[in-house]
Amino acid sequence: MKWTAVCPYLRLEPERGVAALVDGVQVALFRTFDDGLYAIGNLDPFSGAAVLSRGIVGSRGDTPVVASPMHKQAFDLTTGECVDDPAIRVPVYAVRVHDGMVLVGEPS
Repeated sequence: MKWTAVCPYLRLEPERGVAALVDGVQVALFRTFDDGLYAIGNLDPFSGAAVLSRGIVGSRGDTPVVASPMHKQAFDLTTGECVDDPAIRVPVYAVRVHDGMVLVGEPS
């Protein structure tokens, strides 16, 4: 798998998203308070705007989610599925930390 270095892990603030351009595609990265690390597509499928990185990070039960800042649909950070409309989903990217750097891989 090809990995792209995006930023130092410590630059990611818990519960805040950042956008990164990976092979010409916008990816939204999130670090949660429990040090979970997630990468999903940044494009909100409902509005067509690249804004998910600016969404509100939280949870629905035990599921980490981000709510779109446009229309507030929540997306599961582990599967990309919209919890409000399971027929809709965003891509989920492989993500890991190596030598303190966040690396983003291919979508699953």
